[in-house]
Order: sequence, then structure tokens, then C-alpha cells
Amino acid sequence: MDEIVKITYRERIQYDIEEAINDMMMIVVFDYHGNIQYVNDKFTEVTNYAKEEMLGNSFGNFFTSEISENLTHTIEDEKKWAGELKQKKKDGTYYWSDITISPIMNKITGDKHYVLLQREITERKEHEQMIEKLAYVDPLTSLPNRNQITRWINDCHHAADKEITVFFIDIDRFKIINDNFGHDVGDQVLITISERLKACIQDKDFIFRYDGEEFILLLENQSMEDINNKLNQLLAAIRKPICVDNLELLVTASIGISRGFPFSGDEEIPSIENLIKKADTAMYHAKKQGRNQFHFHTDNQERELERTYQIELEIHEALERNEFSLVYQPLINLRTNKIVGVESLLRWDNRLLGRISPAEFIPILEETGLIIPVGKWILQSVSIQMKSWQEQGLFLQRVSVNVSPIQFQDPYFVADLKKILHKAEVDPSYLELEITEGTLLDIDDSAKKLHDLQDLGVKVSIDDFGTGYSSLSYLKQLPIDTLKIDKSFIDDLDRDGKIIVNTIISMGKNLQFRVIAEGIENSDQFKYLKQQQCHEGQGYFFSRPVESDKIEELYYSLQ
Repeated sequence: MDEIVKITYRERIQYDIEEAINDMMMIVVFDYHGNIQYVNDKFTEVTNYAKEEMLGNSFGNFFTSEISENLTHTIEDEKKWAGELKQKKKDGTYYWSDITISPIMNKITGDKHYVLLQREITERKEHEQMIEKLAYVDPLTSLPNRNQITRWINDCHHAADKEITVFFIDIDRFKIINDNFGHDVGDQVLITISERLKACIQDKDFIFRYDGEEFILLLENQSMEDINNKLNQLLAAIRKPICVDNLELLVTASIGISRGFPFSGDEEIPSIENLIKKADTAMYHAKKQGRNQFHFHTDNQERELERTYQIELEIHEALERNEFSLVYQPLINLRTNKIVGVESLLRWDNRLLGRISPAEFIPILEETGLIIPVGKWILQSVSIQMKSWQEQGLFLQRVSVNVSPIQFQDPYFVADLKKILHKAEVDPSYLELEITEGTLLDIDDSAKKLHDLQDLGVKVSIDDFGTGYSSLSYLKQLPIDTLKIDKSFIDDLDRDGKIIVNTIISMGKNLQFRVIAEGIENSDQFKYLKQQQCHEGQGYFFSRPVESDKIEELYYSLQ
């Protein structure tokens, strides 16, 4: 009696296990020819195929070609196969399965059959794909992120003769867009730029978002002609106006390029990582040259980058060590040849590096944000100097100060300036602030700040006029006093520069702006500008920038 109970209990356990397997696993049995012999309820429940339409029919009618191929290999090799594959339901939708195919022998008949066990893992697979997307895809632009570079390298056919070209693309002055308009607008700009970059590439090209406003494009075996065409295409695509929330933004980019054979096996040949680093260095060089352009990497740039790092280290304490100073370049009335004002210019003599060019250190001040305290120091120093000159009886019509776009966007800029002028007891009408066209990204905000400066009594000039994206519509709306013609047009007076200079002078007069020509270096330039009735000029032809105590001497010598 005890033996009968024990057997029944075992049978019950086996029955429960079989039921549990049937509830969890999809089971299909087929013969040596691939004809289906058995299908359990779980399989029909998941796939929506009826047992009647499957039994006796070929395995290949109900499974993907990939599973069919593995079935064939299992039959031929007499070995078990396991893997994870995407499977198709009757309605055409897909699901993921963990699949095992095993050969079995019918001990009674001696026939061979094959059992396919499937467990649906769609939810797990989607979760894995989501995690992978977070790890390898940039969530904002949907471009591959920098982690994908390793995958790209592994997917490459590592041929030694495969030359890779790296484009390191950085959006110019993106921090100003973020700070001035907010991160939502900045994000939309990045999304638009990424879409434009994708539109410029071919299937075999690889582009990814590297970091922040930086993108990297990798090309294989491209000629110099193709590379130059691609560069011009990229710059033109990025330069198109971007409209976000009724704002029209003009965005540019700086691009650095490097080339090499990273798969040659030669240790002297740069790896992909080194090529990216070299392209980054070249991009930085493009920014130093004025942005909105491209540069190819050279060994000289490596040395320049080392110097830049040294400058960055030293510049943080330069203000505290009183290493900054100001010089002044006279502004000359071209009709009377008399000094009517001066432009203040920042200089830096470092304890270790000596005299450093403003072209080197001004961009670093802007990138580090140090331009805010240094700019405030300049305004304080100029105000004190203006007061000193006036006490000596030297009343210049204007003393101009260059204002960085980052300074101008500072919400406390006007309030701080008002305090500085009040403390120095200086009439604001003697001060003129020079801003570039790029500063006026947000016309509405810029207009308000310019009107606040006008109410304060301070004058405003547009520096380097003609090199940006000015439009007559906004020039007429803004309280601007002066246009300064960029030196590059004065240098080009023998060619097309005359057309541009004449146009700016004529436009300035019609809008009742004062027009100043920068960079006058010879008598021919002076005579031509005077003939065109340009109001004022400055340059080495009249005087180099000098210390403040030399201005009085020059002032009286030219009266």
C-alpha cells in the first residue's frame, strides 16, 4: 500500500513539472525532414498559429530563415543549438525568444526527432536595448555617442592601407546661446545642427556627438578634393539661420581635421584616439583664427597648444598680480587730422612668458569666464584715466573700450558700469563701448541693454563691422552711434575692398552713424578714406598704441 502511494506521488510531481513547462515554454517537435509533429498550447497562444495549420507542414513556413538555418545545421551536425533570436508571429509582429534545438531519439521506433524549446524574452530584450541605447546613443540628438567609437573601430576592416579622416566640429560661442536664451533653445540648436550634419554624410561615414556642442565625423579613404568639398558643405549647412521660438539665430562652427592610417600596426602611425586629439587641436587653432572656418592639423599646432595650456595656468592669477595694463591708440578726425578720442587696449606682461599677444589671451579670458572680472577692471581703470586727463585739461571727445560678448550678456553689466562711472565722477558721454556684431544674437535683449546704456549717456559702436551678419533692419532699430570698418577691408582697398568700404561709409552716413576706419597703415589708404569722407580713422599711420602719459603729448602735437 505504501509503495502504491509513493508511485502516485512521483507521478503527480512529474505531471506538475510538465504542466509548468507547458505554461512557460513554447514546444515544437519536428522530424528529420523538418515537418512539424507536435505543437503545445503555449506556442499557439503566443504566435496565434492554430495547431491544425502547423501539424504536418514544413518548419520553414512558420519560422524565420535564421532559425530554419540553425535547424538545418542541427540536423546535419546532430548537435544541440541555443541562442536568442527575433521571431515572427502570424500577424507579422515580432517577439524575442530564448531558443534551444535538440536532437532526440524515439527508443521504440528508432526515429530521430528534434525538439525546439522557446521562452519569450521580449520584455527583457527591450529593457536591454533601452540600457544599450542609454549607453551608446546620445538622448538629445539620437546620434551615436562617444562610446560608439570603440564599436566603430571593431566593425572596421582593419586594413593597413585604410586612411581615416577625422573632422572635429565645435559650435562657436555656444555658451552665449545657452546663457542668453536658455538650455531649451540651446538643445534645439544642437538637434537642428545634428540633423544638418547627418544630411551631409554618406552611409559609410560615421558621425557622433562627442561632448556638449562637439561632434566628430569619421571618413574612410577620401581624396583632398572630397574632404574640401565636405568641409565647405558642412560649414554652409551649419551657417543657415536657425529658428527657435520665433528667434532667428545665426550659428557658425570651427572644424579641425586630421588624417592618418590607424590600422597599419606601425607605432609611429597615430591611433584613432590620437587622430581625434590632433583634430581637436586643429579645431582650437581654427577658433583662434576667428572661428567659422577649418584648419588641418600640423605639428606646429601641438607646440601652440602647449603654450595655450601655459597661458591658461598663468592667466588665472594675472589680475591679482597686477600683470594687466592698458595702452591707448588715438582716433583721428580725417578731415582735420586732430585727435578726437582714443581706444583702450588690454596688454599682458606675464612673469614667466613675457609679453603675450591679445590674440592669444583674450579668447582664453572669454572661454574661462575671466573676461567678466578683467572687463570690470578695464572699465574702472579707463574711468580713472579719463578723470585724470580731464583734470589735466585734456578733454577727449571719446574714450572707447572693447566689450566682450560674454561681458555684454552679463545681467549686471549696465548696473556695474553705472557704479564705476559714478565712483570715478566721470561724465558717461565721454565713454564709448565697442561691441561686435556677434554680440547682438538676441535683438530684443540687446536692444533693451543698448537703450539702458543710451539712457545712461554712454555711446556704442559696432566693432569689426562687415565681418558678421548685420542687417539694416536691426541697425535702424538700435541706438548705435558708430560703425568701425574692419581692418581686413582697409587692407584690401586695391581690390574688392573699395566696394565694401564705400558701401559702409554711404550706409553709415544715411543712418547718421559716425564711421571709423581701423588699421590705416599708409598714406594711400588715408587719402582714399579722406576722399570718401570717412569721418575718423586709426592705425599705425597715425600712431601705435601708447602708454597713457604719451597721449597728452600726441594730443597737443596734432592740434
